[in-house]
Amino acid sequence: MRTIMNIGTDLKANEQAFKDVFQNCSDVKFREIAINDQPKLLMIYTDGMVDTDIVLSHVLKPLLYNGQPKGLGAMDSIAHMFNRELLPVLETMRLSDTTAIAELILKGHLALLIDGEPHALLADIQRFEARSIEEPTEEATLRGSKESFTENLRTNTTMIRRILGTPKLKMESYKIGSLSQTEIVITYIEGKVSTDVLKTVRERIGKIELEGILESGYIEESIEDFHFTPFQQMGNTERPDVVAAELLEGKVAIITNGSPFVLIAPVTFWGGLQAPDDYYERFLFVDFSRWIRFMFILFSVLFPSLYIALTNYHQEMVPLKLMTTIAMLREKSPFPTVIEVLLMELMFEGLREAGIRLPMQIGPLVTVAGALVIGEAAVRAGIISAPIVIVVAAAGIASFVIPRYRAGYPLRMLRFPLLVLSGLFGLFGMAVGIIAILIHMIHLSSFGTPFFSPVAPLASRRLKDILVRKPRKLVKRSGPEAESS
Repeated sequence: MRTIMNIGTDLKANEQAFKDVFQNCSDVKFREIAINDQPKLLMIYTDGMVDTDIVLSHVLKPLLYNGQPKGLGAMDSIAHMFNRELLPVLETMRLSDTTAIAELILKGHLALLIDGEPHALLADIQRFEARSIEEPTEEATLRGSKESFTENLRTNTTMIRRILGTPKLKMESYKIGSLSQTEIVITYIEGKVSTDVLKTVRERIGKIELEGILESGYIEESIEDFHFTPFQQMGNTERPDVVAAELLEGKVAIITNGSPFVLIAPVTFWGGLQAPDDYYERFLFVDFSRWIRFMFILFSVLFPSLYIALTNYHQEMVPLKLMTTIAMLREKSPFPTVIEVLLMELMFEGLREAGIRLPMQIGPLVTVAGALVIGEAAVRAGIISAPIVIVVAAAGIASFVIPRYRAGYPLRMLRFPLLVLSGLFGLFGMAVGIIAILIHMIHLSSFGTPFFSPVAPLASRRLKDILVRKPRKLVKRSGPEAESS
């Protein structure tokens, strides 16, 4: 537990105490004010984090021109002015704990110390530059909201509150990080949220012991159920409408100051494969899109491994003309099929990563040009056979149908062990790999919710929303069947 030290009555001693606390902090400003026969005042604030117009118009001018009300002591006089000018629009308080005062100063509060008084008056006049609300970059939709979260916590909570204007929407504030003192907000809808999930989230956040929280990913990794798995056990989104929809389903959202990505718990595997458009477009188009999406996801994960298994071990399952063509094209290739596929997969992933890290103006150009040039040159040089380029490119492009980019991470990673197994044991190795992945997913959970639900364990009512989306009139009448996955 930290030692509580209170400020004294001597202004000079208090000033020196805070200067010792903020030693080498050039952005923390000290301003002493002397007004006629009134006690001296000391203002402390962080430059760049406070609204200087409020300081001038609501603090300095009243002190200089209004004078001290009769019949009141120094502290009461200043506090009366302070509250009269600032209380209608800002949060004000009295504190004597030097550590608490210092933390609030660094968060954008103005501290006013009065000679002869053992308390400080504080007002939240926080104001700093922030990014404006923009269109989502990772979860683009053809229809629906075009707003995304920003790095400002209060802006993010406001966007959610604007969508769900009910007092049942609760927002609990916490501060974590011994040095960063990062503010986070747990939000949920009372009456819909699972009390067990909410209790678990609160307990795990209370146990976080980190010096600094720089992004919501720090929290995600600290409170997830399983660490050694490629699958995410918490959702993350930059869209307020997605968070509102998840809250309506009884989930918990965690908003982190300084991060435009909101965490959602619990999640399932199938939730990452659904797009916001699925609930904005007509149901027939949505059903068609979902089936196309599922087929392409399976194609992206299994096709390279299937190609290796069939061409190396099960040639009788491939049409004769096709197998003859593949064999002719592979005649000059110096590497086994599995090595060729692994090399091209690694190259494709490297180009994809380069496209993300490069500046936005040249990233896509380098990725496309690199893939064309390297693929064509490798085929002409006889290092890689043409069918391999087609297989890897088709699987890579198919993986882009996954609506949420981070939901595709584990599927991209799992291609590599499947490639090795199919290269060593053919279809048998591929089948063993798929079964092992399914067993692993079935054993995962997210805050008590089975990760592979509603498929395992089977919940037929909720299973319908994975395969098809019915018209809203039918969903409305179906009661429990309306629950989304």
